[in-house]
Amino acid sequence: MMRRRLLLSLAAASSLAVPFTARAAQRKSLADPLLMGVEQSLLDSGLGQAFQKGFGRDTGVAVQVSGGQSAALIQALERGEIDMAMTNVPELEMQLEKQGLAHDRHRVAVGDYVLIGPVEGKGKKAKDPAGVLGGKDIGAALMGIANAQARFLGNNNGSGAALAELPLWRASKVAPAAPWYVTADPKSSIVAQAAAQNAYAVVERGVWLSHPAKPLAIVVEGDPLLVTEVHVMRAFRVNHPAAKLFTQWISGPQGRRVASGVRGWRSVTG
Repeated sequence: MMRRRLLLSLAAASSLAVPFTARAAQRKSLADPLLMGVEQSLLDSGLGQAFQKGFGRDTGVAVQVSGGQSAALIQALERGEIDMAMTNVPELEMQLEKQGLAHDRHRVAVGDYVLIGPVEGKGKKAKDPAGVLGGKDIGAALMGIANAQARFLGNNNGSGAALAELPLWRASKVAPAAPWYVTADPKSSIVAQAAAQNAYAVVERGVWLSHPAKPLAIVVEGDPLLVTEVHVMRAFRVNHPAAKLFTQWISGPQGRRVASGVRGWRSVTG
């Protein structure tokens, strides 16, 4: 694999306070941008792009973002095909870290999932097919959907949301199955598909806020099981000169400010 070259030294950027003219010069002089794989839902919610733009603004260093499902991105990071990964699958991330195949794993944002579904009416007259609107217990809600045989769209296999669904179904004590449970088409938005099919789905709050669609609404939220965390990691097999700088920036005050400015997400301290 051809190694990358960074034509302009990053030493002067270590303070993360680079003048505008220097940043502009850096952008033009980068021979090869930092390659970061980002879970697609984090791009759909705008979080991935916010970090990409914020880092470029503060340091002048270019980051090339490639979207994908978290499980596949973890594998790409292990093989050294990308310099960094931004994912929301803690169990898979920790496995790679324990094997020594990833470095500098940092928690960079916290959010949550919500259960969306078709809702008719407003206020006290609002109702949904499974009668779970307004609940706080995601396990009970999923059981209600199963009992009602209401349509549910599962997230694409390998995505952070799909892996996050597993403990939710375990909490419901229900094994999701056809015909009421169908996996969403990976080629289009799960929110759009759910709206078209009057179906329920579990999605990140940030994704929902970025792409709301009638007749859907949030029907269940607030269960601790719905909390999700986003981490970044550096690859072990490759060492782009800007990778360490990015982890310092995103885990510092600049990165925290960016995270807190994206709807559906909040910053963390470590």
